[in-house]
Amino acid sequence: MRPTGEPVSLAELLAALSLGVDLGFGQPMEHVMRQCWIALRLAEHLDLDEADRSVTYYTALLTNVGCHTDAHEQAKWFGDDIALRSDKYVHGLHGARSAVAGLRRLGAGNPVLQRFRVGLNFAWSGHREVDDMIAGHSTMARGLAAEVGLPPEVQVAVGASYEQWDGKGWPGELQGDGIPMPARVSQLAEFIEVTHRSGGVAAAAALARRFSGSQFDPRVAAGFASSAGDILSGLDRASTWDQVISADPGLATPLAGRELDDALGAIADFVDLKSPYTLGHARAVTQLVDGAGEILGLGAELLTTLHRSALVHGLGRLGVSNAIWDKKGPLGTGERERVRLHPYFTERMLELSSSLRPLGAVAALLRERLDGSGYPRGLSGNAIPIEARVLAAADVYQSMTEPRPHRTRLPPDDAAAELRREVRAGRIDAIAAEAVLVAAGHRRRARPQRPAGLTAREVEVLCLVARGLSSKEIAAELVISPKTARNHIEHIYTKTGATSRVAASIFATKHGLVTDRFG
Repeated sequence: MRPTGEPVSLAELLAALSLGVDLGFGQPMEHVMRQCWIALRLAEHLDLDEADRSVTYYTALLTNVGCHTDAHEQAKWFGDDIALRSDKYVHGLHGARSAVAGLRRLGAGNPVLQRFRVGLNFAWSGHREVDDMIAGHSTMARGLAAEVGLPPEVQVAVGASYEQWDGKGWPGELQGDGIPMPARVSQLAEFIEVTHRSGGVAAAAALARRFSGSQFDPRVAAGFASSAGDILSGLDRASTWDQVISADPGLATPLAGRELDDALGAIADFVDLKSPYTLGHARAVTQLVDGAGEILGLGAELLTTLHRSALVHGLGRLGVSNAIWDKKGPLGTGERERVRLHPYFTERMLELSSSLRPLGAVAALLRERLDGSGYPRGLSGNAIPIEARVLAAADVYQSMTEPRPHRTRLPPDDAAAELRREVRAGRIDAIAAEAVLVAAGHRRRARPQRPAGLTAREVEVLCLVARGLSSKEIAAELVISPKTARNHIEHIYTKTGATSRVAASIFATKHGLVTDRFG
């Protein structure tokens, strides 16, 4: 595992993000990377020059990256926005099948009367709004390409990714040869990937022929159809990540230091657009963990990891529908289970990059709790590292100060009180929580709240009991009398409900009290 201070290629960063785009389209992870691989093979078959191949590479990775930015509106009209986006590969972008599929989804998840009202509103203004949304996706993707420092040629091609050969695409400003070649190649590769995965080489070639001259450039479609077997050969046997990363044309310099922070920040802002309830969330959490980490005296490398983990901690939200994130009522069992997956999705998105993996390892622990009640792994106590405890406390506090579909935002003092209740309940680390609250501008407490009402001295004694020391050894360690040590142990057992050293050890571990740094 490379340390997080080493440079990260922009290709790694965009490929990791593309895994979240896959989830947001209801596709298997690596759909976009396979699309990129196909696009590169097709570009080579068409004898495109090196410049066009380089632009094709980044265009394929970024084509659909803007499609989550209005997921709130998509869910408002059609229910599950992820299911809606996956429809385009089944029913196409135009025609009767596409229209019927969209009508069937109108108001999905609502009672009959509400669905009828949604249908009326859609008939009045919805068609125009949806067209504007699709056009906006390429605009947003083009903006992200600019934010992360890709050259103008890539930005233009990404902005034309939804244009069609016959001029019936989005935003409908370009057609035919006026569409950049990398955009034409990338668009065909996107649909070929899905069709090949479900139907094989023959189905992929048939798709290219069917939409030649309408959605797809006839030359590009014919070039693919005539050599589909060669272009797609080895696709299922190759390591897609390795193939795509090794093909990086290097149009952007490796990212390190402030440049990497800026790129991660741009992506974090972009992901937070998924819901109006999370706008700016990652930046705010990052600011809190930066302050808390300084207060706790964490080392430079740990501070860097914590900062970047906070920026990426929400990436996995792309894999959960806004019909869930933006739901005003209580979530059902299946919906809650989907929400519980989002830290895991974040980890999986970053796992393939050795440079980004340490960030995903911390971000994945965002919802773990000291008492073992968190998710996705149900870790407890010292199994949760200090940086993850700080991130958890910051996320809880910041979330409470933001509005959510089922509640209004809490005033800062009320949020602080709620966070301290979580500490008393044994779920959030006391020292991490107090550091976050001080970073947020709250007055520092004279002493942090400890589980079961333990005093600072009792925590010291508990840690020594957990390590197997006798009352006489504890007395010598703390320079107190053996009788005082025994009294402390009795009080600890009474407060924690423990009846043996093992039970006391479990309590100490579950509540994160046995630690070299803060014990």
